[in-house]
Amino acid sequence: MIRIALFLCLATLLHAAPPNVIVLLADDSGWGDYSINGNTNLQTPHIDKLAKGGASFDRFFVCPVCAPTRAEFLTGRYHSRGGVISVSEGLERLNTDEKTIADSFKAAGYKTGAFGKWHNGSQWPYHPNARGFEEYVGYTSGHWGEYFDPPLEENGKMFRAKGFIVDVLVGRAVEFIEKNREKPFFCYIPLTTPHSPFSVPDKHWNKFKDSTVTERGHDGEKEDINVTRTVLAMMDNIDENVGRVLTKLDELKIAENTIVVYFSDNGPNTTRWNGGMKGKKGVTDEGGVRSVCYLRWPGKVSEGMTVPHISGAIDLLPTLTALAGVKSVSTKPLDGISFDSLLLGAKWEAQARELMNFFNGRLSVRSQQYRLDAAGGLFDMVADPNQTKNIAAEKPEEAARLAAAGSKWHQEVFGRPYIPSDGKKKGKGGVKPADDRPYPVGYAEFPITMLPARDGLPHGGVKRSSGAPNCSYFVNWTTKDDFMTWDIDVHSAGDYDVTIDYVCPEADAGSSIELSLGDSKTTGKVTPGWYPRLLDDQDRASRGGESYMRDFKTLSLGTMKLSAGRGLLTLKALDIPGKTVAEVRRVTLTLKK
Repeated sequence: MIRIALFLCLATLLHAAPPNVIVLLADDSGWGDYSINGNTNLQTPHIDKLAKGGASFDRFFVCPVCAPTRAEFLTGRYHSRGGVISVSEGLERLNTDEKTIADSFKAAGYKTGAFGKWHNGSQWPYHPNARGFEEYVGYTSGHWGEYFDPPLEENGKMFRAKGFIVDVLVGRAVEFIEKNREKPFFCYIPLTTPHSPFSVPDKHWNKFKDSTVTERGHDGEKEDINVTRTVLAMMDNIDENVGRVLTKLDELKIAENTIVVYFSDNGPNTTRWNGGMKGKKGVTDEGGVRSVCYLRWPGKVSEGMTVPHISGAIDLLPTLTALAGVKSVSTKPLDGISFDSLLLGAKWEAQARELMNFFNGRLSVRSQQYRLDAAGGLFDMVADPNQTKNIAAEKPEEAARLAAAGSKWHQEVFGRPYIPSDGKKKGKGGVKPADDRPYPVGYAEFPITMLPARDGLPHGGVKRSSGAPNCSYFVNWTTKDDFMTWDIDVHSAGDYDVTIDYVCPEADAGSSIELSLGDSKTTGKVTPGWYPRLLDDQDRASRGGESYMRDFKTLSLGTMKLSAGRGLLTLKALDIPGKTVAEVRRVTLTLKK
């Protein structure tokens, strides 16, 4: 009897041990990019095994683009509620009064780390280190221009890594897992691919560079086969890295007490096979917002389980905190619901619900059976999963019901009614609101503030290096009338060390420049000349809009004494001996102790 009692006590303690949680988030991978879903162009054995080893959410919905999905995962709330409106120029920032899933796990005693693309704000207190993550390695912007030997950030400081970006970041995540194997940990791995630029190591490219692409996109004539081959190779790399994580859990003998989740942030970023669904990244139709979602917890969640109920990124916070027995510290009402009872085989009753997919003024409403698209068309997603027949005229009551639900949601979130689009232009009810949030500078707990070009504005002849701001830099700085500004709010008055990251041809070196904020100024000379080659030989296919990058050099501009408050940080030239001043990637302000 004593032995039985001890056994039961031990079993209870083991069962009560808090599970580790790992969340892998692919960037721009569509539902159809996996062999388990029928894509015969590639094999994804590790992800397929993960899917078969636990639960597969069959109708799982995210947002049409990157930053909003990340915000919904982090908060369990629709992205628009938290200030995440778009993907760049400050509109991707998650309001600081929102609590994240990492905040909850950290409060429960978990070690927390994030390794990859953040995309919900760069400066403290938007930075991942301020949002519950004790460790962070990656980049905070929406996309990156260098995938080989990339410059990355570690807890606020830049360094240049060695290797392919996904391999590097997963390697750091694996180190975090190994370091914390004796403690409960929450590890977030927001992967950076298959988002462009379309770069991938030879090992993976060689498998696909000459392959015949048999499964084709819905609009096959628009498909770039070379891009598709590169995406297949990038998915091959992702699958290998998922395998690295799962193998490490086995090696450390912690797989049975670790919940692993894998999903993506939007539909495919290019025209390629996606199960025939309508839409891709950027649109609110099924193909733009349906993602895989796999959740494995050996011995707790049944292998091969399918969750048929509609679900989404907003459901992951309540589900994962409930599974782990962690109290959510969210202070605002969640939009997501928990699937924990269903996953653990307990009694669970499906709730009638509608999910909102919103971006760029287009709102689509998804119920279990129907989708009301942004133009007011109604589609039976059970009988017609590819949205080929508008049945709004046949089922006007259902169309009206979903339209009313969408309008109510839009009124609640934006304070104005939703006006459906005409299918070509964005919905008139979703006009992008102005973002009057300055970029914060100068927190003692995080003294380094990086202000990249994407967060500034060009003036005069200055322009961005590409139309996509996220990984751009300022170019065409040639006259004294040209300048750039950053709208900042200095939190702590004091002395700040100032640097800029620049390139400048040797023949043009020597311009005098000034950085000012109100009455405070500092000056310096752009020297030495530094103009390494463009890193334009890394890609397998044409870029998706990212700038080609160079190796930028850091120039010290001395110290500025800044007063607390809001103002325009302005960089201009005082003297230009050559044809151009410099190309500028970022200004960095560091609060001195």
